[in-house]
Amino acid sequence: MAINEAKLNDFMGQFVHDFGAVMHAATIVVGDQLGLYKALAEGPATAPELARRTQTDARYLREWLSAQAASGYVCYEPEGERFSLSPEQAFALADEGSPAFIPGAF
Repeated sequence: MAINEAKLNDFMGQFVHDFGAVMHAATIVVGDQLGLYKALAEGPATAPELARRTQTDARYLREWLSAQAASGYVCYEPEGERFSLSPEQAFALADEGSPAFIPGAF
């Protein structure tokens, strides 16, 4: 059987994309269930500040925030180490009445 390497790479790329989406779904559920997106929609915060707002552990929250920022679900400002939501992110992640409310899919 002859394998077209370019087609195989495209196929494997799609798999990696889909796999990442499946793995990231759990972090969206966590963010919704713990009220992290809603609290972040109130304004930018460092991990310790958001931990105080949500009564969560700052160390675990830092890991969650970093994963969210790496995936483009939250914004990160290195100067000041602050995380935030753009209006579009807040509309899709923190507004339960939004027609684009992503956590509602879960």
